[in-house]
Amino acid sequence: MFKRWYPSAYEHSVFTIDYQKLYQKGYRGIIFDIDNTLVHHGDDSTAEVDRLFEYIHGLGIKTLLLSNNSEARIQKFNENIHTLYISNADKPATTNYFKAISMLELEKAQVVCVGDQLFTDIYGANQSGIDSILVDFIRLPEEKKIGKKRILEKWILWFYMHDHLCKNKIGDIHKEE
Repeated sequence: MFKRWYPSAYEHSVFTIDYQKLYQKGYRGIIFDIDNTLVHHGDDSTAEVDRLFEYIHGLGIKTLLLSNNSEARIQKFNENIHTLYISNADKPATTNYFKAISMLELEKAQVVCVGDQLFTDIYGANQSGIDSILVDFIRLPEEKKIGKKRILEKWILWFYMHDHLCKNKIGDIHKEE
């Protein structure tokens, strides 16, 4: 019942993903959500995120930002990253996931989507036939209130974590410290 929202893998953040392991597994492209995935909602890119993209590109992995945000927001975020992007993506609709795969010039099996929301990022990737990695959403320490969707996501994630047939279909991608 919940499997349409299950990610192919789950990690705590974009920084706990071992991108070299992804490369070894055959992934050559990563579609990233921005807000609450790479940075807190509305924030500019950080030096840490910029270095992450430089590292990923150095491995030979292509990247693309897929966001429901405006083009102006994405262009500002992308100033130091210099990656492909699609704005106003209308996620979870599949149209722009397919466009992203085409822009990356890769096959679906070579692309993975990384995002923080089951109902947009993960569901859209799943409906498009590409693997997905869910990361915890970035929340500032003073933020105590979470929305109704986040509560539903917690329930679905609980079932995912207990479903040994569906959990971590990608395999080990955790970055060892």
